[in-house]
Amino acid sequence: MICATTPALAVDCDRIRMEPDGLGFTYCEVDASNEDIRVFHANEAGEVLGSFPSVEAMLAEAGGRLSFAMNAGMYHNDLSPVGLYIENGRQKMRLVTSKGPGNFGLLPNGVLCVREGRADVIESLRFEREATDCEHATQSGPMLVIDGELHPRFLKDGDSKYIRNGVGTSADGKRAVFVISDERVNFHTFGRFFRDTLNLPNALYFDGKVSRLYAPQLDRHDRGFPMGPIVGVVEPLD
Repeated sequence: MICATTPALAVDCDRIRMEPDGLGFTYCEVDASNEDIRVFHANEAGEVLGSFPSVEAMLAEAGGRLSFAMNAGMYHNDLSPVGLYIENGRQKMRLVTSKGPGNFGLLPNGVLCVREGRADVIESLRFEREATDCEHATQSGPMLVIDGELHPRFLKDGDSKYIRNGVGTSADGKRAVFVISDERVNFHTFGRFFRDTLNLPNALYFDGKVSRLYAPQLDRHDRGFPMGPIVGVVEPLD
């Protein structure tokens, strides 16, 4: 079990098994108060990046590099974000609060909002009410954990199981933990991992089936079909 009081490294990636289930998860924990968390979708020419190597190449031209990344929310066939998307303070897609098909529309859904010195997972209607200002943001759904409670639609014995990925944040916004399951799990199990093992009060589902992780600390670089939004931590080149 990860202790919430243990100081986190800039990007600390590791594998852990959830008790008593024995299911495996890989996580990358970020100190959001100090690290440069960004979302990525397209380059300056408007070309969708779609992969971790494309993000790396773009950053290298500007003197940066990725220390971690994963896919960060659902997208349409043209790889455009389904819901709210803000990159470098510029909103490129609007917030969606209406019920709809698929996991995104399984309300409540939420937003990962990155601001100066913090990162927060915020339920979408609350985000809209508070008119939260984000430097980077991506909307996805469903919420996995909402103020310490699992999403009300999750079934403990649900038989829909996939490799899933998502993010959880601490109440003070300093801890952001990005997780991908090592095996197929249902929503209830995935949510419990954030709440009970990581001790995080709010967590957001990013995706399943296409879930991917870039974690050089673990020699992991998942590949596959092009992705939509990507989230990562940027460091300067040595």
